[in-house]
Amino acid sequence: MKRFAIFDFDGTLFDSIDDVRICLNEALSRHGFPTLTHDEYVKRLGGNIDEIVSLVLKDKNTAENIEMVKETYWEIYGASPKENTLPFDGVKDVLLELQSRNISLAIHSNRGTDSIRHFIDKHWPDIDFAAIEGHNPAYPSKPSPCAVKRMGRKFKVTKDEQIYIGDSSTDIETAKNAEIDCLIVKWGYGFQEDYENEYPLEIIEDASQILKYF
Repeated sequence: MKRFAIFDFDGTLFDSIDDVRICLNEALSRHGFPTLTHDEYVKRLGGNIDEIVSLVLKDKNTAENIEMVKETYWEIYGASPKENTLPFDGVKDVLLELQSRNISLAIHSNRGTDSIRHFIDKHWPDIDFAAIEGHNPAYPSKPSPCAVKRMGRKFKVTKDEQIYIGDSSTDIETAKNAEIDCLIVKWGYGFQEDYENEYPLEIIEDASQILKYF
């Protein structure tokens, strides 16, 4: 029986890509680099901010350029109202139901922890997440199982009691590396090959489908 639900953030709980793309495009433009369309940006998702900027810059991805664009992006993103970053429909109802069943909830993301907490506090102050593990330069990013294993030890849950819920190949690989089950949601930023991957227990099209695993 599952009693520990680990959720990805971007593309699973929150639709966040437009605010990130707008701010990153402004940072790229300021430094004379080409900007990206929505679809071009989606193809580069999955890693931490350094990895994403590196993919965006392509053959211009020197350490100096990555750091320059990243710092400008953080400045722009920090000042942005981020009005387009909103929860996906139906997700909060599922979280509230899981909470009522005494299921422990966690978030694991390559987004920074403080950024995740900002949106959770703003939109879901009544959801109690047992743990929020964002990108920490001291540890490897997803798809490393490092954070998942750390949470499992902290909350004393077996691999069979955990399930990872995400939207992309990075999430599938994270769950696989941690040797736990996973579900992939179809409303996020995944691709057809992710939905055809044999590892997930199920491809979820409606958030309420998650509940049957608890």
